[in-house]
Amino acid sequence: MPQQPMALAFVSADTENAQEAAQRLSALYGQERPENADVIVALGGDGFMLQTLRETMGAGKRIYGMNRGSIGFLMNEYREDGLRDRVAAAIPETVRPLQMEAIDADGNRVRAVAVNEVSLLRQSYQAAKIRIAIDDKVRLEELICDGVMVATPAGSTAYNLSAHGPILPLDAPLLALTPVSPFRPRRWRGALLSNQATVRFDILEPEKRPVNAVADHTEIKSVVSVVVRESHEETVTVLFDESHSWNERILSEQFRY
Repeated sequence: MPQQPMALAFVSADTENAQEAAQRLSALYGQERPENADVIVALGGDGFMLQTLRETMGAGKRIYGMNRGSIGFLMNEYREDGLRDRVAAAIPETVRPLQMEAIDADGNRVRAVAVNEVSLLRQSYQAAKIRIAIDDKVRLEELICDGVMVATPAGSTAYNLSAHGPILPLDAPLLALTPVSPFRPRRWRGALLSNQATVRFDILEPEKRPVNAVADHTEIKSVVSVVVRESHEETVTVLFDESHSWNERILSEQFRY
């Protein structure tokens, strides 16, 4: 029996550019429902790619992104020809998200997932004061700062890099703990942690110095404590063109700065 062609589902951002691309590609290759597709093709920028990864987390789907946005670090180059062959030859990379559990000032417990990073950010003109514990041992009694984050290897080239955090290869069993504008200790540049570590942040003087917690695009106001760890259950597979693999992108970024 002849082999069935690879079933593709095209999903797009709300921009005109991305939606037009989805219409053209659907006409060329057909449109399968995402739950039945072999591969989901995400059309947009990095923000839309992150949204697609969160929505398909744990579903066993492979995601192939094509850039119809601006930066597109997580995306492949947009081309309409030979798409099935490109997808079939693409290199799969497994992304493990972070799990965040935050408790706010009213005692509400909120859970969220982040592909890039979990960040804590000051909510007012007052600098934040945060205590940091790793695996139940306090490592920093008081960090005075604009914020602090835990970033995955996938997210290490995003906000983490802007805050002068390290770039991590995707297969590195590490997490980056990176401060944002630290005031005390002034020279503390963060830490590299095992991806098995559990990080706990406790907000000091939360009424005077309120802090928000953000897991990618999910924001929780006025938190008093936040626990972050890598998920060992939920994963998602991202496909990258052979000619421009994720590891090649990471290596190029490290020599750009």
